[in-house]
Order: sequence, then C-alpha cells, then structure tokens
Amino acid sequence: MASRALWVCLLAGPLLVAADTDLDHVLKSVERRYNSAKTLKVFFTETYTVNGRARSESGELTLRKPGRMRWDYKSPAGKLFLSDGKDVYLYTPDNNRVEKMKLKESEDMRAPLAFLLGKLDFAKEFRDFQFKPEAQGFEITAKAKSDKLPYQQVDMHVAADFSIHKLVITNQDQSILTFDLSQETLNPAVADTQFRFQMPAGATLVNEEAAQ
Repeated sequence: MASRALWVCLLAGPLLVAADTDLDHVLKSVERRYNSAKTLKVFFTETYTVNGRARSESGELTLRKPGRMRWDYKSPAGKLFLSDGKDVYLYTPDNNRVEKMKLKESEDMRAPLAFLLGKLDFAKEFRDFQFKPEAQGFEITAKAKSDKLPYQQVDMHVAADFSIHKLVITNQDQSILTFDLSQETLNPAVADTQFRFQMPAGATLVNEEAAQ
C-alpha cells in the first residue's frame, strides 16, 4: 500500500506542477494586459443579488489610469457613477441626487474594478486561488487577502486573450455583485473632460465625507 501511495504521488506531482504553472501564467498575462493599458472602454451588465432577489443595470464603462472611471448607465437612463481620481460621485436621476465621497473611503463595489488600470497584483490582493480551464478560457476563484474588505471572494472568467469577461464578487454580507463585460477596447482616445463631474440642474448634493 505504501509503494502504491508513493507511485500515486509521483504520478500526480507533474500534474499539480503543471496546474500551478498554468495558473501563474494566466494571472501574469492578465496583469500584463491591464497594467500596460492607459485607458479602457467596455460595455457592462451589473447584477446585484441579495436574499435571492436580483436587480440588473447596464451601460458603458470608461477607465483611465490612475483611478479615473466613468459608468454611463443606459438602464436606468441617466444614472452616472464617476471618479476623478480623488472623489467619487453617484448621480441618480430618479431623485435628482448626487452622493459624493473620497475614492479611498468608498466601499462601493465598482471601486475595486479600478484595479483593471492600476497596479494589478493578484498575489498581493488575493489568496487561496482555484483554477479551472474552460472551453474558451479560464475560471479563477480567489479569496480577499484581508477580511476587512467589503468583499470576501471574487470569481473571474478570463478569455483566451486574457481579457476579463465576467466578475462575480461575493460580499461579506453574502450579497453578490456580478459584472458581465463585453466589447472591451484597450487604449482608446479618452478626453480628460469625461472625468469632470458637472452638477445636474437642481440636483441635491450629499457630501458623505462632511457627514462623518
């Protein structure tokens, strides 16, 4: 029995090494893709699920290094989430209200997506990786390295060209935020004016920083 167990270990060893090598290759390739980009545009569908109930919204996301992002919602029309690299603004047209806070203090689940154009380092941000090749890419699951973050786990679906097509973020409260991403464009021309927030006429401003 001991010799049989030894043979099993010896035969399984190369397979385990190969799996680790594939995971490392994919992670490094994803890092290179996004760390080398200056700007990015992608269409998104965002689905928030809590207690079995799901709500979906969609639109176009524009990112620019460092830390600038603009979420233009088509559904619901007119909704806007914008970061100028320092402050975050969320405008909801239904109540004509603007919420403002510092980017570093924001716990909004859109903020972590800025890592796509930041210094992406999987080993620094995540732990306990699981890796599974798929027909058209790879599925990667990882846990947040710190339990102080608002999310605890991220599932990524990575295409063969190492673009991220889907993110599933499991929050500490067990709610789930899913982003389906499509038609990604790397390094498009993006004007600085896209990241300057303009107060809509008659809108109410709620400054979260001042309220604390």
